Amino acid sequence: MLQNIQVQIASQLDIDSVLQLQELYLVTNLLDTEKKDGFVTTPFTKAQLQYVIQNQGLFIAKDKNVVIAYIFAESWLFFSQYPIFKYMITLLPSIQFLEYNFTTQNSFQYGPVCIHKNYRGMGLINVLFEFMRANISKKFPLGLTFINKINVPSLIAHTKKLKWCVVGNFQFNNNEYFILAYDMNS
Repeated sequence: MLQNIQVQIASQLDIDSVLQLQELYLVTNLLDTEKKDGFVTTPFTKAQLQYVIQNQGLFIAKDKNVVIAYIFAESWLFFSQYPIFKYMITLLPSIQFLEYNFTTQNSFQYGPVCIHKNYRGMGLINVLFEFMRANISKKFPLGLTFINKINVPSLIAHTKKLKWCVVGNFQFNNNEYFILAYDMNS
């Protein structure tokens, strides 16, 4: 089924389709029973998507010209408009990963990642991640992300399938998160 899937850097023409996919899996739109399958927590506006797309920081997968998955990969400057990311920036100097010291210049915020439920479990995350990694590693050698501890499907996908390393944890707004790191040049 993946042979018909196209992966690419998003264009301005993809914004409406990305927003539709976001709405399907936004945590605030899901019932508690639906959250066990995974969710995204950061809602993006059309203007924010335009900015990220202009910077080539949104990677998508399409089936029949409809966006079925996306990965954000953007600078800390962009994400610093959100309180949780602003807090994460303060944690950068304390994060230990291989021999690296994290800064806002040598790392980026990876995610959110969203895959339509009809396309999960087929290896699409690997294909889309590798496409993103090959493109983003030209700008940033290190990736960081965080995953809500109750979002077990995301944690498994990132640590088992993509080989991200858990390098810490933190609490924010009564939620607990894992911090994950990845060497984009590996």
